[in-house]
Amino acid sequence: MLRRDSLLFKTFCLLRGIMAAWTWAIPVATMVVLALAGVASAMGAVLGTLCALGLGAAVVAAVHHAEVIAHRVGEPFGTLVLALAVTVIEASLLLSMMLAGGEEMAVLPRDTIYAAVMIICNGVVGICLLVGGLAHREQSFRIEGNAAGMAALIAMSALILVLPAFKSGNGGSYTLPQLWFVACASAALWAIFIFIQTVSHRDYFLPTNTAADEQAHEAPPSAREAWTSFALLLVSLVAVVGLAKVLSPSIERAVEAANAPRAVVGIAIALLVLMPEALAATRAARANRLQTSLNLAIGSALACIGLTVPVVVVAAVAFDLPLVLGLDPIEMALLMVTFIVSAITLGSGRTHMMQGAVHLVIFAAFLFLAIEP
Repeated sequence: MLRRDSLLFKTFCLLRGIMAAWTWAIPVATMVVLALAGVASAMGAVLGTLCALGLGAAVVAAVHHAEVIAHRVGEPFGTLVLALAVTVIEASLLLSMMLAGGEEMAVLPRDTIYAAVMIICNGVVGICLLVGGLAHREQSFRIEGNAAGMAALIAMSALILVLPAFKSGNGGSYTLPQLWFVACASAALWAIFIFIQTVSHRDYFLPTNTAADEQAHEAPPSAREAWTSFALLLVSLVAVVGLAKVLSPSIERAVEAANAPRAVVGIAIALLVLMPEALAATRAARANRLQTSLNLAIGSALACIGLTVPVVVVAAVAFDLPLVLGLDPIEMALLMVTFIVSAITLGSGRTHMMQGAVHLVIFAAFLFLAIEP
């Protein structure tokens, strides 16, 4: 037992205070950087470096506060918080770019949704399975909930990204009644999945084994701490999306300088926005909480379609914006391979590093073919 007047005890208290301070100092500092970027007339080297550093710091802060909330409310509500927050802000970012870009942004929703699905289903899931497999050899999860989520994701993706490509004479676009149908169908499937996940079959999404989870044995934070973390999570996510938008012109110029396709810009922005979810899912897998990782991954992909598509459709109808949803054949092929491999991965209830490697190879193919179509 350390004496309260000892130097070691005072040093420990000081370090604990510093560690607690960064959790609110980083979100505030990143918002200051975002404000400076908003009023600056041009993006200089110093400001660009500050924005890049602020983006990384905001991601770390967002993950920390999401985990505090998750520990307070428990699964699966904790993973739902981060997925919803990121998706709502991502939809706002997408909408602002559509309104500013006009006809040139007709394919941006399609590219963004497709990139998000590929990043989550292959990149995030692949890293989680690989990291978890390296650390624990094999990991287990509940088949029932993940299979239901994947079935909904396949149906949504087919309705929104695949079927429009087979409509002759429309260039990958839906008619107005068809747009309203897919928007309502996506929202309905997402709402039913959330009801299943949080009310009627919540046990399908609970971890199968928490014996190795140190967090499960810690006392949950107080309600005040949880609400504080919720507010700071929103601030951090706003900073992530805002700084990603600020840095996007620099990314676009780099893409043009490299003579890469314009779709790479959407992929880069999606990667930046999804970083909090990816980091949180990876940390959960490393802590032998693969169920939490899959809850976050599949829930994020469903929210990305179920929430974003209705918002985009309403905006396209209200402001008479063009909207192209159908994918090209090579993209449809990669999407099909992703869903086939995902069905195999989620079919046994146990995973190892080989499955993660397969998903990462598909993700690498997605990135390579986007740069070199």
